[in-house]
Amino acid sequence: MKGLGFVSAVLPDANLEEVLEIASALGYAYVELMCWPRGQAERRYAGVSHVDVTRIRSGEKERVEELLGRFGVKICGLGYYPNPLAPDAEESSRATHHLRQVIGAAEVLGVPVVNTFVGRDWTRSVDANWSRFTVVWTELVRHAEDHGVKLAIENCPMLYTGDEWPGGKNLAASPAIWRRMFEAIPSSSFGLNYDPSHLLWQHIDPIRSLSEFAGRIFHVHAKDARILRQKLNDVGILAAPLDYHQPCLPSHGDMDWAKFFLELRRIQYDGPVCVEVEDREYESTREDRIRALRECYDYLVKYWSA
Repeated sequence: MKGLGFVSAVLPDANLEEVLEIASALGYAYVELMCWPRGQAERRYAGVSHVDVTRIRSGEKERVEELLGRFGVKICGLGYYPNPLAPDAEESSRATHHLRQVIGAAEVLGVPVVNTFVGRDWTRSVDANWSRFTVVWTELVRHAEDHGVKLAIENCPMLYTGDEWPGGKNLAASPAIWRRMFEAIPSSSFGLNYDPSHLLWQHIDPIRSLSEFAGRIFHVHAKDARILRQKLNDVGILAAPLDYHQPCLPSHGDMDWAKFFLELRRIQYDGPVCVEVEDREYESTREDRIRALRECYDYLVKYWSA
């Protein structure tokens, strides 16, 4: 494994210089930098932009590289998580257009991976989404191949709010669907940004699938989840997921991180592991968010010497 990083969405009010200064001070070797269009924030953790991909050939590349050199931190991935399969044609077009721009920026910056979502029309079944998925994503993957960049799909179902019910806004939620995705688009440039927490709350073993998809795991997020057993007993698994589970920092939830890292080593995963802070107990102030990053680093770094 390359080392620890964090997802820059945790610092929405910081500029790139501040993000890299914090990363360096805390000991992180990598950052996944958010690249949303300026001013677009359609949900929590969205809309954050630490790299302006529309200016990548107009001075942005030089600015980013100077700051990376100054603080000794590397970019492990560029992140943009929209809904390219949105039923609204304009939203879908905006998402795919900007995703192409992020891919182009990754090529210019020499960043190997772009992390994103497949998307979904959440009002329709997986099968009803499938033909559109194959058309849109065959083109996007081909674009990534042409630019020498890998696309890593995070396995978050995006099923948290009323407007995402009942199907969620990201198809790539489970191993059965990953299998089908990679059969439809077998490109070696198409893979996963593996977040074990989203499997955990779906009651899917987050470790079992690592070996099957080892060659498709391009990036890993470190986030935990706590199943709220009393609430689950009350509402059942058909309730909105946040009614019975809570995203939290690694070591604060139900994930067995020792077994997870042991399996990452066994499958010879050689990418980064990036902390993704989505814990409401650490979100009130920037100081709280930095404290979360510090606690995550102190907890996870031991697995590099284990």
